[in-house]
Amino acid sequence: MRRKDREITDIEEILQIVGTAKILHLGLFDGVYPYVVPLHYGYAYEEGRLIFYAHSASEGHKLDLIREDPHVCAELECNVGLISGGDVACKYGSTFASVIGRGTAELVQDEAEKIRGLTLLMKHQTGRDFAFDSAMAAPVEVIKVTLTDFSAKARKQ
Repeated sequence: MRRKDREITDIEEILQIVGTAKILHLGLFDGVYPYVVPLHYGYAYEEGRLIFYAHSASEGHKLDLIREDPHVCAELECNVGLISGGDVACKYGSTFASVIGRGTAELVQDEAEKIRGLTLLMKHQTGRDFAFDSAMAAPVEVIKVTLTDFSAKARKQ
């Protein structure tokens, strides 16, 4: 990381960023060009890994790309705001907090894990607990993104 003064290494601060953000940008391989898709997510932190769950229709381009190559990059940000530079354009900036990482994506096959992923997603997005059953989980795909290598940084003011 170039800006060590903005680096965040404390896992509790990193989890606060993950808990505050609402959209995960998932980068996939698509031939010559990357393909980035924004996703609502739920998450867990287990054994040093960030695990994100997102849902999807049962077919589509991102699912095809995950099946072809599971290697992904993911990014999320929060606390974005303008820092004024007054009358000097080059003095403007932005506050932010972000996490970026590399890992893998997979389509969850296990019914219990699909239900867990959907439950975490709804809890993170709404703050509420919802009950899911097999019939509710069956028609959707649940994408599990596991980041084993990630970093965070912030500019507060």
